[in-house]
Amino acid sequence: MKVILTGSLAFDYLMKFPGLFKDHILPDHLDKISLSFLVDDMARRAGGVGANIAYTLALLGGNSYLYSSAGDDFVDYSHQLARLGVDVSGVKIVPGQLTASFFATTDLSNAQIASFYSGAMAESAHMPLAEADYAPDDFVMVSPSDPRAMQNYISESAQLGLRMIFDPGQQVVRADPCILKDGIFNAYGLFVNDYEFELLQKCTGLSAEQILSYPAFSVVTMGKDGARLYTADENLHVPAVPDVKIVDPTGVGDAFRAGFLRGYMAGLNLQVCGEMGTIAAAFCIQNDGPQNHFFTWDEFKSSYRKYFDDRGELEKLNRNNQSLE
Repeated sequence: MKVILTGSLAFDYLMKFPGLFKDHILPDHLDKISLSFLVDDMARRAGGVGANIAYTLALLGGNSYLYSSAGDDFVDYSHQLARLGVDVSGVKIVPGQLTASFFATTDLSNAQIASFYSGAMAESAHMPLAEADYAPDDFVMVSPSDPRAMQNYISESAQLGLRMIFDPGQQVVRADPCILKDGIFNAYGLFVNDYEFELLQKCTGLSAEQILSYPAFSVVTMGKDGARLYTADENLHVPAVPDVKIVDPTGVGDAFRAGFLRGYMAGLNLQVCGEMGTIAAAFCIQNDGPQNHFFTWDEFKSSYRKYFDDRGELEKLNRNNQSLE
């Protein structure tokens, strides 16, 4: 069993502003806003939603398969992921195109202003899911990518009988409400943060209860307030790890998704899955960039048990962390 990750592959250009955005925004003049922030530093990091999830999932020994498109400049990045155990055979390299790019500026409160250049990612709209290397028990994660590709994968997952996890992310503001509804109605699982959850309700006209009634499970992350996990029978809260030094919030949600999915695909209970997501997110946020954290399985397990009690559930994952015992 694996998860097919259709989300973006990108390079992240991360900048830090030594102030607060809110101090420079005039609420009464938003109709003519014009701002430029002088940043102290900039770094280029490996990123993209699909690749970020694959990275942390690989650290946890999970199986993932990237199915997306990238430019000529992705070759070295691809090799780095492959060395970790990520299956990159489904990545289509588009000659003459640059890999998608994410430009994010973070202020002292960890608020972010970002923009995204799609580049070669647009080609993913011409990559049918039927051409991917899939098995009947696989999951398909529809994360932010080209909106046309996301629409295709929602419908194709249903046609192929694959369990689709809907992770609309920042594309909530761009996607057609009909696509968002199709994603919800056909979702086996749903991932959003609390702000995206509010936007999802606004854009679709569906209530929170209606949205949560469709997937087998739903996860709403809430930053420092942890996450809420929903099924038809459960409404669980997972707290965030306290006293974590926040270095960079970029990719933290992707790390959470990877931790949760590693547990979920192994059949662990929902609470433990959420707690695995929280620990993975804590490792990520203490590093600069979405793929600069590292841990061994023993280090992850030790960190988990510092804050949570898995009641032996983690022992269902063997010590080489590749499969169930």
